[in-house]
Amino acid sequence: MDFSLLIDLRASANSFLSKYEPLALFLIPFLTLFVGRVLQSFLHVVQEKGFKQTIIGFSMSTIKLIPGVNSYIEAEKQKVRDVVDKMQSGVKSKREGWRKELPSAGLGATVIETMKEEKAKDVVWQGKCSGTVYIAGSESEGHFSLINEACSMFAHTNPLHLDVFQSVARFEAEVVAMTAALLSNKEKASGGQVCGNMTSGGTESILLAVKSSRDYMKNKKGITRPEMIIPESAHSAYDKAAQYFNIKLWRVPVNKEFQADVKAIRRYINKNTILIVGSAPGFPHGIIDPIEELGELASSYGICLHVDLCLGGFVLPFARKLGYPIPPFDFSVQGVTSISVDVHKYGLAPKGTSVVLYRNHEIRKHQFVAVTEWSGGLYVSPTIAGSRPGGLIAGAWAAMMSLGQEGYLENTKAIMEVSKSIQKGIKEITELSIIGRPDMTILAFGSDVLDIFEVNDIMSSKGWHLNALQKPNSIHICVTLQHVSVVDDFLQDLRESVQTVKANPGPISGGLAPIYGAAGKMPDRGMVSELLVNYMDSTC
Repeated sequence: MDFSLLIDLRASANSFLSKYEPLALFLIPFLTLFVGRVLQSFLHVVQEKGFKQTIIGFSMSTIKLIPGVNSYIEAEKQKVRDVVDKMQSGVKSKREGWRKELPSAGLGATVIETMKEEKAKDVVWQGKCSGTVYIAGSESEGHFSLINEACSMFAHTNPLHLDVFQSVARFEAEVVAMTAALLSNKEKASGGQVCGNMTSGGTESILLAVKSSRDYMKNKKGITRPEMIIPESAHSAYDKAAQYFNIKLWRVPVNKEFQADVKAIRRYINKNTILIVGSAPGFPHGIIDPIEELGELASSYGICLHVDLCLGGFVLPFARKLGYPIPPFDFSVQGVTSISVDVHKYGLAPKGTSVVLYRNHEIRKHQFVAVTEWSGGLYVSPTIAGSRPGGLIAGAWAAMMSLGQEGYLENTKAIMEVSKSIQKGIKEITELSIIGRPDMTILAFGSDVLDIFEVNDIMSSKGWHLNALQKPNSIHICVTLQHVSVVDDFLQDLRESVQTVKANPGPISGGLAPIYGAAGKMPDRGMVSELLVNYMDSTC
């Protein structure tokens, strides 16, 4: 073997390296490794948080190094902490008299009287809440009484035991089938194979749809590092799903109409994308996303599309029959693979009842968990919960069967008219403006001349419970049957609240405006998250 080439290379290398300090030659590999690790960490952060949030985080860290700036930021944070601490102390003071152990002797039947006494201490909510209670009338009569009796009759049942509680199994199957029929299962475009399950609420329905989409796309495309793309207006349940199921989440800004921006979503799609999301309508502003365009996008890339119909599922089908201009939103749209629908909202069922639907059984099967190696026997469960309250399922079935299509049409007509009346009244208040063009019974409004959160605090002092929003700062009301008789009261209180803030700007004592205002201005979202977690942690 000719070693002359190796000898020449060695001589050339030694000659070249002789120009450098031995210590430098020793340190360069370590320095290169360090730089490589830093770059790797940076790219990992960009991948996890996105380029924008990474730059904001880096900028915040840099700005804090400027003398005086960090002190100012900490002072602003402390203002919010002080308000949160005051709220926490209020919660703790209320808890001081709460029981911490079982009574030595049971109360027996008298416990009902104790419960009535506690219930009497609740705030007056009739007609005063945004959403929350969707059934009209008194709790002790009418539809309330009907579903309460249905729940009570089946309170001891559990659909986990299909062989024992066959009635509840039938109720669930029929609730799912009736809901699917409302959402175009009978139309040829849907394929006629829509299937699903009842769940404990919209969040569980969304969690299951995301989990099923993840596993379906892993099986179909081999995706092991899943990502999903949602509009900024999509429900926070998707953030929860992303954390629970280890999915990278991209939140994309909405367009000028406060709808999902299809072009922006398209830019985020890559080989790891499993799911995109649309809402009909979105919770913040009551605006329907362009579901048909999202369906075309999902179909073209061979990915899943979930439609959040938690609010609209029991309104939009009937609003369309009443002649309202409702765009396509259900399984009639090609590309829609799953839908979540809350029966406990406009379906007027007991709280804790929702439905998750899939276009076909091939997708739905990925929702189930089967265990074959358990010493307790073979196990399979369709939803996150194992045991489920059969009483709630029976209550949902009773609600749907008692109302029928005519009942839902009548209810939809009433709440749509109330919603239009409230929109008209708000437009007449010159200091306020409606956010976008609401499609249904949820509407948000803000102000360019007043602190809308201060208006919300004044409304709260008058007994109204509205929802504070951000991006942009606004508040919204979700109109229910409870509002039919109080429209004039609401608008009158709103006019007075606006004039009060206009005449006396500045947060009222005990109000939440300082928290919402400061939180909206904080680019450090980690700080906001920390405050929220600390507050929640203090409640138990």
